Amino acid sequence: MRAVRGDATRTRAVLALGAGALLVATGCTTGVRYEMAAVPRPQSRVDRLTDNAEVALAERRGTAAVRYAEQAVALAPTDARYRALLGHAYLHAGRFASAAEAAADALRLDPRERRAALDLALAQTALGDWTAARATLTTYAQILSPADRGLALALAGDPLGGAVLIGQEARGPTASATARQNLALALALAGHWQDAQAVAAVDLSPELVEQRMQQWRRFVQPVTSSQQVATLLGITPVRDPGQPAALALVMPALQAFAEAAEPVTPAAPVETASVMLTAGASAVKFAPRREIVQPIAPRALAAVATPRAVVAASGRYYVQLGAHQSATIARVAWDTAQRRHKALAALTPSAAKVQVGGSSLYRLSVGGFAQAQAATLCRQLQAEGGSCFVRTHAGDAVASWAGGGTQLAAR
Repeated sequence: MRAVRGDATRTRAVLALGAGALLVATGCTTGVRYEMAAVPRPQSRVDRLTDNAEVALAERRGTAAVRYAEQAVALAPTDARYRALLGHAYLHAGRFASAAEAAADALRLDPRERRAALDLALAQTALGDWTAARATLTTYAQILSPADRGLALALAGDPLGGAVLIGQEARGPTASATARQNLALALALAGHWQDAQAVAAVDLSPELVEQRMQQWRRFVQPVTSSQQVATLLGITPVRDPGQPAALALVMPALQAFAEAAEPVTPAAPVETASVMLTAGASAVKFAPRREIVQPIAPRALAAVATPRAVVAASGRYYVQLGAHQSATIARVAWDTAQRRHKALAALTPSAAKVQVGGSSLYRLSVGGFAQAQAATLCRQLQAEGGSCFVRTHAGDAVASWAGGGTQLAAR
């Protein structure tokens, strides 16, 4: 859908952040209709279920869409289209972990599923796993439009990189108002407010531009990682019980092998990984040098001391906040973290460039704490929806782009 300059009513409908400053409609973020047979035929049960799911999505009834999509997947478990629809339904029902699982399953069945690729990146961003989201957007770059990929990239911690991609469409001869507003939003996420205002003003009156800037100032300061994606999509995150076990993907070749093999009883119980969120989770485990966090149910917390009172005469412990692909992304991540967490307001970030698998990563941390103080800070950040883990000093130094603040350094 294209908004025509001067048509204020239509422009508001397309661009209003309250209804979701949606990604450019290329078939990835809106209902995707699949090819119909040339010869009319009676609708099968799975056809009716998928149609019902698409209608429910269009009417913003995410829970109903999930119910229909789950039934469709149960009838055709190896059809990538239905898995992609299920992931889209979970996403719009505010169930981000299940959305990531279903979208990943769809891509295993068919890596050309555009809607699944975009939904996977958005779900990973909502779960706080920016590194995985950016990797997903890179892996499926060829099947995603630059505008869709750009705004998703901006949400995943690289707003300047996202603005470059969106600009490919926003500055072209067929540029739409939606693309220009998405470009403005990416610039706002990067902190380039004057540029964002100038781009937004191309399609909006001065009064609407000011309203948009106020909306975006609230948008760029979310409390949790999931809040920004939820606001974008116009949904409410909910506690996710996980995808039904009966819908777990079993690839046909693996299933045939499993049926032919003799059953084996393990010597001891083996714990398996799961993306299901459990109520009352109190901690998150992190892989080395990878930013991962899942939404934690709100709970009462005892008052904790902030790191401003820490004396760093001999502290050698650091709280790592993430590992990023460039210093620019690390700086944006720090600015975002400071806005979200008051405990970081008076601290100075440290950075260390490391080589992992032939690629350079910039570790972002704050440090110079005693072990107990570092652990307290990390727990506080996690309780507020942040991502972190505690480690000892490992080449950390004050980030070259850091401004003033209280520097705590190991000695």
